[in-house]
Amino acid sequence: MYTLDLSDKTGLIFGVANKRSIAMGIAEQLHRAGARLAFTYQGERFRPQVESLVRHMNDPLLLECDVTRDEDLERTFAAVKDEFGSLDYLVHSVAFAPRADLENPYRDTSRSGFRIALEVSAYSLLPMARLAAPLMEGRNGSIVALSYLGAERAIPSYNVMGTAKAALEQAVKQLALDLGPLGIRVNAISAGPISTLSARGISGFSGILKVYEERAPLRRNITQEEVGSAALFLLSEMASGVTGTVLHVDAGFHSTAF
Repeated sequence: MYTLDLSDKTGLIFGVANKRSIAMGIAEQLHRAGARLAFTYQGERFRPQVESLVRHMNDPLLLECDVTRDEDLERTFAAVKDEFGSLDYLVHSVAFAPRADLENPYRDTSRSGFRIALEVSAYSLLPMARLAAPLMEGRNGSIVALSYLGAERAIPSYNVMGTAKAALEQAVKQLALDLGPLGIRVNAISAGPISTLSARGISGFSGILKVYEERAPLRRNITQEEVGSAALFLLSEMASGVTGTVLHVDAGFHSTAF
């Protein structure tokens, strides 16, 4: 087994909400490799939960941040600079759409719901990358965002979130071009369905899990740990020549036509 030593590396992770979240799976992999990590939470009522999840890690830094507020993002990255001095890894695992816009027919998506979904789930990556770049320059920094097959195909009930993920994937490619001259890589992981809190909010989610299990080439669903391992690869120097890529970690489901 290839062993990574990231004891001299730092990372900032947006999106840890509970122990089953994909962001938590990525955090665990980075922690095991020795990286020191910072985590954001939205609102003080969420701090105790995130704190309990990461307290076993190496002196984690917890920062309150609403990704729709520029001043929050600027304060977050300023705190990272003060504490870490520099930044090696950034993980974007935030997404949101109003429940009504996931439950109603796609054609009934509200104007405000469309804006919110795109702002939180896609646009937020841009100011994060802009603020991370000065901290990553000269360190071969790496950014990973989390996507889903709904960015490429129409998925029942995924609705405007699929639109947002499509925008996110294009943003990843554009940012890879933009930040490449600075030595910063930008990639995305298109993960198969995992029973996270947000995923369970999608109508028919249990049926999606069953379809993957029956039709994916590996005939199973994926695990949180598998996505975490893929992110570790993309973030680390093992993927030093990889940027602008959407890596599918979905037991091969995306490659089938049946």
